[in-house]
Amino acid sequence: MKTLFTKNRARDIVLALLLTLCIICFAVIVTVFFKQLYYFDIDYLNIAKNTGLPKQLIKENYDVLIQYQSIFFQGTLQLPDFVMSTTGRIHFEEVKRIFDMIQILFVVSGVISLVMIYQNIKQKEYRFLRLTPMFSIGIPTVIGFLAALDFDRAFVIFHKIFFRNDYWIFDYTTDPVITILPESFFMHCFMMIIVIVVVISLIMYLIYRKKRDLILEEISE
Repeated sequence: MKTLFTKNRARDIVLALLLTLCIICFAVIVTVFFKQLYYFDIDYLNIAKNTGLPKQLIKENYDVLIQYQSIFFQGTLQLPDFVMSTTGRIHFEEVKRIFDMIQILFVVSGVISLVMIYQNIKQKEYRFLRLTPMFSIGIPTVIGFLAALDFDRAFVIFHKIFFRNDYWIFDYTTDPVITILPESFFMHCFMMIIVIVVVISLIMYLIYRKKRDLILEEISE
């Protein structure tokens, strides 16, 4: 008899973890390349006013910075209106490597997940739709709670975990680009990532509920 639960629970957990990784990577990618969030923050955070720079100039340089983060971009970062120190350039290169890895992980975890999902759906086994939201909401919720307590400290800890140097501590006199990238903008990015993960997770859980009810109806008939 077909059920909602596979006999191999380990397989369900592996699939749920892969989907969680895929969802989080997807949320990060969407947020990073969703330039409209930054465009909104230019006005909301008074970036143009605080820096004394034209809004269009800020947008053009930000666009170049984001294009540089694409895995398809090959070459060096050349901001049209900002000079960069050697350490600043190294930091952006390190950031790009991280984003490149996130984009690769998204593709790899997505492809493997699709294969496993196809196999589960063929057998009408949907337990992974319940497990995935548990992982994908639980992990960001814990991180989000800790960040909400002290985002400044969380911001520092994040950089210490992912970077083995202090090149991320910019001096606006040698790397003036930092003046158009306020910490509050990164907080908004973090919030957007959480929202995307939660929305996708809730959709998956609703699909699970729907499939569960349909199968239970079939069993009762």
